[in-house]
Amino acid sequence: MSNPVYTRRLAETLDSDTLAELALDLRWSFNHAADTIWQRLDPTLWNLTHNPWFVLQTVSRERLAAVTADGDFQLLVNDLVRDKRQAEEAPGWFQQAHPSAPLSAIAYFSMEFMQSEALPVYAGGLGNVAGDQLKTASNLGVPVVGIGLLYQQGYFRQEVDASGRQRALYPFNDPGQLPIRPLRAPNGEWLRLSIPFPGSPLWLSRLTGADRPGAAVSPG
Repeated sequence: MSNPVYTRRLAETLDSDTLAELALDLRWSFNHAADTIWQRLDPTLWNLTHNPWFVLQTVSRERLAAVTADGDFQLLVNDLVRDKRQAEEAPGWFQQAHPSAPLSAIAYFSMEFMQSEALPVYAGGLGNVAGDQLKTASNLGVPVVGIGLLYQQGYFRQEVDASGRQRALYPFNDPGQLPIRPLRAPNGEWLRLSIPFPGSPLWLSRLTGADRPGAAVSPG
């Protein structure tokens, strides 16, 4: 399981990791300031998926070079990255209201988190509530980490066949096309956890969707 390397862009237009930093930030699921970037790169694919990471990986080298060479586009990206980093570094409500709190992290376990349609690991009401609570925690600076599951198949989709019968489709969740990345140990290796079960251990690999409080971490 691995994320394909996103298309390399010219060094003189944008830093090689700038767009990837924005594409992997799940805040765009409820703050749509970056939507224009992905619409500019591939409007059709963006409208179909609303998945910045997928758009960034599939856009052609020629298209990427042409769009990122535009001065207005560069200015927009730079402004968004600056705003993102300032928001991450600025103290939130929790840090200001409880500056001496010993609380450093809260684990929020849920079977599903509805954060974005680009991360289809939810089905309904439970995911909606859990996702909204993570987003609120993120906005307030409350140190909450969502612990869930990376399902190989997300919520099913329905279609009607030629005979008028309803069919349920279960698209495969390709981890390389989702806005997630593996959580790594200090030496660069994937962080893996072993849980002893009768007969054999169960190994979990950890994946993360963003580097800020409220981001879902999904063992799978």
